[in-house]
Amino acid sequence: MLDSFTVDIRREGPVWVFSTHGYINNVGGETIAKRFEEAHADGGSKYLFDLGDSKIINSIGVSFLIEILERILETNGTMAFCNCAPIIEKTFKIMGIMQYATIYPTVKEALAGMREAV
Repeated sequence: MLDSFTVDIRREGPVWVFSTHGYINNVGGETIAKRFEEAHADGGSKYLFDLGDSKIINSIGVSFLIEILERILETNGTMAFCNCAPIIEKTFKIMGIMQYATIYPTVKEALAGMREAV
């Protein structure tokens, strides 16, 4: 079902990991934004979005991620993505998101790269 969306959040050292499940549209974007605000209020500065269970994102979903990215950049934080479907990775590149965020192939590689980054 396209309207079914969940996001699991866990902390791996300094990195907040958001694992999305489902179509990232207005419902998914709002859910991610709400959960991001909770983590951000708790002092988070490094955020990883594992999109392995989200195979598609629409323009509204992208707009929510851009708003989150802007908030992260305002506080000198970092944002990364992993396990992206090729179409999502291409969309992020076209939208210019990758000028400010990194894409990693796996969670393990992302966590290692983000822990090393100052």
